[in-house]
Amino acid sequence: MVGNVTRTAIISDRRITGLSAAVIAELVAGVRPLWHERYQARLASRPRKRAVGAGAKHRLVFVDRLLATLVHLRHGVTHDVLACWFGVDRSTVTRAFGEMRPLLAERGCTISSDVRLRTLAEVIGHLGETGGTGIIDGTEIRVRRPAVGRKDRDKFISGKNKQNAVKAMVLTNEQGRLLFCSPTRPGSCTDITHARELGLVKLLADGPAVEILADAGYQGPGAQTGGRVVTPPHRKFKKNAPDWYEAMHERQRKAHSSRRIRVEHGIAHLKNWRALARHLGRRERMDDTVQAVVGLLSQQQTADRILAWQT
Repeated sequence: MVGNVTRTAIISDRRITGLSAAVIAELVAGVRPLWHERYQARLASRPRKRAVGAGAKHRLVFVDRLLATLVHLRHGVTHDVLACWFGVDRSTVTRAFGEMRPLLAERGCTISSDVRLRTLAEVIGHLGETGGTGIIDGTEIRVRRPAVGRKDRDKFISGKNKQNAVKAMVLTNEQGRLLFCSPTRPGSCTDITHARELGLVKLLADGPAVEILADAGYQGPGAQTGGRVVTPPHRKFKKNAPDWYEAMHERQRKAHSSRRIRVEHGIAHLKNWRALARHLGRRERMDDTVQAVVGLLSQQQTADRILAWQT
C-alpha cells in the first residue's frame, strides 16, 4: 500500500493518470459503491467457515486499486512494476485490474453530468435530438499474435498495416468529442462490414435524420440510408478529366476532409493511452479495456468543457 504522500502526488499530477483530481474524485464516489457491492456479493456467494469480514484485510485499498488501474491504462506499466510501487504482490495487482476494468467499462461515454451514452442507438438518438453531426472512422489496435494452431489466426492480420490487430469503430461529434467506440473485431474485418454488423445502416434508415460523415471506406450505406452517410465525392472522370472538373473535385474533397478530420483528433486522444496504442494483454479482455478508456476520456473531456464555461 502506498502512503498518503505518494497517493496525493499521483492524484494531483494529471500526467500520471491522464485525469484531473476532480474527475478521480468523481470516479471514487461513483465506482466505490459498485465495487463494494460486488465484493460483498462474491464473499456471500460461496460456502464459508468464518463470517463475512473475518480474516486478513485488504492491503490494496479501493483508491489504490483504482489508481493502479488508471496508471496501467494510461502508460502501459507492467503488473510487476505497479506491484513494487504499491507494495503488494503481482497477483494482487492483476486481480485489482480484473475487478476495476469491467466497472469502468460499464460507465459509458459521459456527455454531461447526468447523460451517459452506452450503445450506438443511444448515440444516434442523442444526435437526432440535438441536431448534431456525427463522424465515424475505424481504428486498429495492435495485439499479440494468436497461438499456433488457432483456426482463426489469420483473421487478426490487418490488410492495411500487415500486423496482428483488432479494429474498432469510433464515432465523435463535429468538435471531436467521443460519443461511442464499438466492440472490437479482428483486423481483417473491413470498416463497412463492421458498421453493418453494428446495425448502423438500420439505425440511420429507421431513426432520426442524422448526418454522418465518413471516409471512402464507408461508401455504400449512403444510398441505403437516404444520403445520411456522407462520403467523399466520387470521381466521374477516370482519364483526361477537364481542368474545371479537377478543380471542383479537389475543392469538394478538401471541404469534406476538413470536416471529417475531427474524428482523427478523437482517435489520437484515445491512442495517448498506452493500453490502446498496443495491447499486450489477453484479447478476450480487450473490449473492457477499450470501453474503460473511452469512458474515462469522455468524462475528462466533459469536465474540461465545464471548467472552460466557468472561466
